[in-house]
Amino acid sequence: MSLEKTDAIIIRLADFSESSRVVTMFTRDLGKVSALAKGAKQLKGPFDAAIDLLSTCRVVFLRKSSGALDILTEAQLVKRFKPEGKSLHAVYGGYYVAELLGGLTEDGDPHPRLFDEAVQTLDRLQSDAQPLMVVMRFELLILREIGQLPEFDACQVCGRDVESTRGIRFWVSQGGLVCSECGRPEYEHTEIAPGTIQLLRRMATADGSLAARLAPSPAQYRELRRVVTSAICHAMERRPKMLRYLK
Repeated sequence: MSLEKTDAIIIRLADFSESSRVVTMFTRDLGKVSALAKGAKQLKGPFDAAIDLLSTCRVVFLRKSSGALDILTEAQLVKRFKPEGKSLHAVYGGYYVAELLGGLTEDGDPHPRLFDEAVQTLDRLQSDAQPLMVVMRFELLILREIGQLPEFDACQVCGRDVESTRGIRFWVSQGGLVCSECGRPEYEHTEIAPGTIQLLRRMATADGSLAARLAPSPAQYRELRRVVTSAICHAMERRPKMLRYLK
């Protein structure tokens, strides 16, 4: 057994016994980790109420060499997730961030940058006026981090630049955009406007504060949502449960 210390976001809690829980954490240095927290359900337990969904903590745990659960021994609260104004979109957005971290990352596969971005995303959701844009930017970032971000610069069949070209379609199974000459007629309903493509490029590369200030029109937002949802579902191989609440 080895003793590990790292920062972590609590992304899932499951009851184990009358007093204990299995805690799934996305850690900065060790990736996704599940550990048994003995006494975590007790009001005056050993973790001083630090273990809460979406809280950021400094944790210490014992790694088991066998297939047994790791043992969480310490958790010091850094910050809780408490959106201002009781915004439901912000709350659901936070839960969605946890679902994406749980469903799109592998156990023991560290992504320090993704951890830092997840912490910043949760911070912005607590105070930002556009939580839906904050969430969408995180979706694009996690897709990029795991190598599943679609290509938004050129046709994935012929390689032609799609800048300001009409009739461009988004074809998730091809990994990005397809021009009108290469796309099949049955995929006409997936056409995407040049302005929406530009927004996708900006959101995928901009820092969080800039992406949150973007103000797409209702029509552009629907297109953005369609493209990003399709990419997330393709990478996750299912539709995330929290998506239904982010309308």
